[in-house]
Amino acid sequence: MIPAAPGAGPGAGALPTGTGHAPCHHGELLQGVFLDGDGRRCAGLVTLPMAGPGSSAEFVRRPGTEPGALTVTPADRTKAARAAALAVAECAERTGQPPCGGELRLTGDIPVGLGMGSSTSDVIATVRAVADSYRLRLTPGAVARLAVRAEQACDPLMLDGRPVLFAQREGRVLEVLGPALPPLAVVGCTLGRGAPVDTLSLPAYEPADSDVRAWERLRTRLRRALATGDVHLLGQVATASARRGQEVLAHPEFDALAVIARRVGAAGVQIAHSGAVAGVLFDPATPGLRHRVRSCLRALDSHGIPATRIFTTFTTTKELLHGRKGLDGLDGPGSLSGLDGAGGLDGPAHRGGDRQAGPRTPRRPARLPAL
Repeated sequence: MIPAAPGAGPGAGALPTGTGHAPCHHGELLQGVFLDGDGRRCAGLVTLPMAGPGSSAEFVRRPGTEPGALTVTPADRTKAARAAALAVAECAERTGQPPCGGELRLTGDIPVGLGMGSSTSDVIATVRAVADSYRLRLTPGAVARLAVRAEQACDPLMLDGRPVLFAQREGRVLEVLGPALPPLAVVGCTLGRGAPVDTLSLPAYEPADSDVRAWERLRTRLRRALATGDVHLLGQVATASARRGQEVLAHPEFDALAVIARRVGAAGVQIAHSGAVAGVLFDPATPGLRHRVRSCLRALDSHGIPATRIFTTFTTTKELLHGRKGLDGLDGPGSLSGLDGAGGLDGPAHRGGDRQAGPRTPRRPARLPAL
């Protein structure tokens, strides 16, 4: 627990109010069952971070009211409501105050049901807002623990963006794989016509020892890819993980997506293992990247796979150009203009407003598939 900065509190006589924010991700680079430091099996994942969309929360605390007197807007954010109650209890105990009720308001622009961590983002933003109303800043470990209690499993959105193998059902880091991902350019799309994945209907799956060994080999290769900045090795790992995920998800377009990636010279593909979002991964240093991305967009369209977003994992031109040339005509941080109406990197794949990546589905509890 770290005290918030002085002066961050509300004005005199005002109800204690706090705010919080959390990002989303673009599915996983790796997901499976791994061994922890004690040799115990743990479901784990490595997410692909994506800047831009996120969830924001405002919590108005009402001291003296009953702890159950919590209201949430929108009213269907049940996991966020549980997170608010848990965070109030935690923060009240830390500050020696009685638990109370309050009002939580959530806003955000994360597409729902595609496996981009929308529910975890809501939960983390909520926990941070509640803590802020108490003038506390909870550690990532404490936020993760509350998030798992609120939704049974969570994504590592409370961390600092370093690539980690994260035990989503336990809210703990199994391994920090490196300081950062190598620069990637990603053409996002949706599979299964963008329909949300009903993870409750997925068949139960108990991995064999050979499966765990295969995932551990992918873990080793990903660690090496990050240590050496090898985008193509990273792409191979992500593709292998995505292909294993098809044993459960069975997206009908996956084979076509993998073929498109090979034909346009991409490093590989990645998917959300609990949703419909997917991405074609490019090394920004690849010659002719602009042409390759255009070809990818045309191929996706010809196969009826909706392109949604083109983005990068780097944020500054300096980071890109430091030994990694390849984006001729870079217009700014992470941008790539002139892609035949595709927008720039870090922007919607089609002009005409901030179109969501998937259908406008109502918020619902998002569960990761059983592994």
